[in-house]
Amino acid sequence: MNVHALPQVTRIYQNHILDSTHWDHYVPRDDDIVIATSIKSGTTWMQHIILRLIFLAQDVPPVLKVSPWLDTRFRPLERALAMLEAQEHRRCIKTHLPLDGLPFFPQVKYIVVGRSPRDVFMSLWNHYSNHSDEFISYVNQLPGRVGEPFPAAPSDIHTFWQTWINRGWFEWEEEGYPYWGNMHHTQTWWNFRHLNNILFVHFNDLLANLEEEMRTITSFLEMEVSAESIVNVAQAVRFSALKKKAIADEKEPSMVFKGGAKTFFYKGTNGRWKGVLSENELAMCEATKSRVLTPECARWLELGRVALP
Repeated sequence: MNVHALPQVTRIYQNHILDSTHWDHYVPRDDDIVIATSIKSGTTWMQHIILRLIFLAQDVPPVLKVSPWLDTRFRPLERALAMLEAQEHRRCIKTHLPLDGLPFFPQVKYIVVGRSPRDVFMSLWNHYSNHSDEFISYVNQLPGRVGEPFPAAPSDIHTFWQTWINRGWFEWEEEGYPYWGNMHHTQTWWNFRHLNNILFVHFNDLLANLEEEMRTITSFLEMEVSAESIVNVAQAVRFSALKKKAIADEKEPSMVFKGGAKTFFYKGTNGRWKGVLSENELAMCEATKSRVLTPECARWLELGRVALP
């Protein structure tokens, strides 16, 4: 790869949930922050971390009120763009797009959050199997849907695993159905990890040493944050605190998920796949990894910081 080349959009991601063309309307500011994850990899956690660091001692608005997911179809694009335009503080935007479908701007800071595919799957099963009928009907009836409707979750976790790990929604992906690729997403970003405006953060490392990861993040974002503030923010964004705040603040999960925010913020732990996925099912994961990921990217996606050069 040419280390001087910048990422280019080569794919369009449009399905029941995503529309990558929304980013065609995005006007970047020099200090914008984009949080990029595939799915169930710590997206909302990282949004809370970044917003707490932006606002510090001030009251932090609910995530949905200040940090839009620009590529989703189920929230009005015009409202998200107006929200961003009106903001006078540093902006934080969420995306689930692979880098081959996202316009790239050298002046923007990108934080890529990764997690082991097996842990993503267990979290995603809770997410998918608890979607409300109302939500599935809503996304399928939105005007402009491209492709097949969003299917309801199967009744069996093993049926979902075999589909998710072996089939992509998009023809160029090999896993991730019925959402989008998890491994493909990570690999597209990993290919450009040498760029100084992309930071990789792993879910494992956030769990293991949140304050150290936050110091790395503030340095990357060129924020001046005191040691005391790091400690305070870390306390505020631990899983139990976020779940309590989400239940109090967020309205949307009650429509999207059975059980609302209690379902969306479920466990926040790794390793729940042990004793659930069989040896044959785990071998499927390894086979897909070998096809989709480079060895270095696969190692980082499993282990986190210790795998970085």
